[in-house]
Amino acid sequence: MTEPLFPRLADPDRGEAIRIGAMSLGYDRLARAGAAVAQRLRGADRVAAWALATPELCVGVVGALAAGVTVVPINPGSGPRELEHIVADSAPELVLAGRGIELPPALAQLTRIDVDVDADGGRLPDESGDQDIAFVLYTSGTTGAPKGVQIPRLAITSNLDALAEIWGWTADDRLAHGLPMFHVHGLVIGILGPLRRGGRIEHVGRFSPQSIGQALRDGATMVFGVPTMYHRIAQAAEQDPALAESFAGARLLVSGSAALPATDHVRVRELTGQRILERYGMTETLINAGVRLGDEVIPGRVGPPLPGVRCKLVDDDGVTIESSDDEQIGEIAVRGPNLFSGYLNRPQATEEVIRDGWFLTGDLATRAESGSLRIVGRRATDLIKSGGYRIGAGEVEDALLEHPAVSEAAVTGRPDPDLGERVAAWVVTEPGHSAEAQELVSHVARLLSKHKRPREVHFVDALPRNEMGKVLKRELTAGDS
Repeated sequence: MTEPLFPRLADPDRGEAIRIGAMSLGYDRLARAGAAVAQRLRGADRVAAWALATPELCVGVVGALAAGVTVVPINPGSGPRELEHIVADSAPELVLAGRGIELPPALAQLTRIDVDVDADGGRLPDESGDQDIAFVLYTSGTTGAPKGVQIPRLAITSNLDALAEIWGWTADDRLAHGLPMFHVHGLVIGILGPLRRGGRIEHVGRFSPQSIGQALRDGATMVFGVPTMYHRIAQAAEQDPALAESFAGARLLVSGSAALPATDHVRVRELTGQRILERYGMTETLINAGVRLGDEVIPGRVGPPLPGVRCKLVDDDGVTIESSDDEQIGEIAVRGPNLFSGYLNRPQATEEVIRDGWFLTGDLATRAESGSLRIVGRRATDLIKSGGYRIGAGEVEDALLEHPAVSEAAVTGRPDPDLGERVAAWVVTEPGHSAEAQELVSHVARLLSKHKRPREVHFVDALPRNEMGKVLKRELTAGDS
């Protein structure tokens, strides 16, 4: 028999489970409201969820998972083309949203279920099996349209339990974060993680160093964030000793989604005495590796593989690299119960990244004798990590090319002290046409999510290409250091 996904919800009490803004939900209230959602979803296969950071989203997701219904979280910042693709590809029968929330046309055509946090559906069911698909999470469209990543229940339970083991995560912990709720970090790890442990979650709404600091003063013990957040926390703590003191009292600070610069490691440690633990994951794998609580923190290192997860490095020919000298670079391949079940509707794309049961991540790393990994970059240059978001260059390029003045476009990431990387575009205009940089930025922001817009636009006469016609993006950024 499959163990309960959320043991405390199976036998709930009145202890606090979730606090978002002024609203608090106890485990008993969350279980009853989730059960009411589960009743209304019974018989459905897949449901979209308008992923605002609200109690209604948490209730809706808990109810859907309890009913064994696959959840497709929808980024509220999605542009119309992106959203239309996701809805057409995932084909949800229903959409979950809070009462009074206006949905865009692509979702408004679906049968809507307004989530009521005060509803009482009785006992929360638990109708999914280990291999049932809990979520379809969409990638960032690196090489075209976003792909739907199918995440089975087993990947979630095994991954959350492994994180609990390495971080000493218990029901006594209260997690604070201000991450978006439509991806792995914010929703799966940040919301489902505390619920599986039987602990508490406080989502601060719109992130600010002050809001996280207040959550810590109110009793939070753990903080999950991305490098941009910790960069801003360090800046604010330099000006506010009381804020620095709040962070000094945390039990655990964790950073993920991109590499945390060494300068921010040092600044936070000097200001608060805290050492930030880094971890490494992907949508397709959830979390692969993480620095264990109590282990030495070395900037740039994401720790060894999680319990139950296997990671190896392979060379360009797919041959396993046996060396652990922390010098030889290879692509990370992952195997374990944390793996996705394939890309929705894309068997060929799935076959391209799975070799003999190993998932090829596209990430390059070295490995120390301890097994700790040091990420050194992407095999491709088309994935941009900006402000905690993963942005596909190909999707932005496609949007730019829809502008009548654009003949050619290349997009890549450039180092940014705040965002980690910023989206940069190089554009060749059509003969006889011209465009202002801001005009192209606004054009992309209208078609795609706002965070995918270029932060800088360079107009060039031609793009550097090889003999096969491929744009040589490294030449565009050769001056970066």
